[in-house]
Amino acid sequence: MSRAVLSIGSNVGDRAAHLRTAVAEFLDVLVAASPVYQTPAWGGVPQEPYLNAILLVEGGHTPVEWLARAHHGEAAGGRERAERWGPRTLDVDIVHIDGIVSSAPDLRLPHPLAHERAFVLLPWLDVDPAAELSGRPIREWLSTVDSAGIHRCSDVDIRP
Repeated sequence: MSRAVLSIGSNVGDRAAHLRTAVAEFLDVLVAASPVYQTPAWGGVPQEPYLNAILLVEGGHTPVEWLARAHHGEAAGGRERAERWGPRTLDVDIVHIDGIVSSAPDLRLPHPLAHERAFVLLPWLDVDPAAELSGRPIREWLSTVDSAGIHRCSDVDIRP
């Protein structure tokens, strides 16, 4: 069994519905879904704000199988890979898989930017307060990043 942390996000169309699509795609392995946060777009491309959340999933999958499921979930949400860090209907990133370090070009683990992204760290802390990334508590990583403009959306619930 492996446990993975997935970051999901959407900033095109019905953002909450797209996040619910991701939850539905992982329902058979879902351990927890975080509250939803609205966050500024990342990466320098002008675009609408994102809705972001974290899914904790657990199953008998290899890292490559988790990646295939993430891509399948994105496809179910209508994802088209047109522009790096551009707008997207659904983004599913593998942030962390317990005990796995990978430098493969298509699957770097832990995610190389996770420790810099409050939109990953805040919801991850919500669902797993004891979580660590690269041997350091998430709470400590969070104290080093700018979380301005990130707000919990109490009116949006994606949890089953």
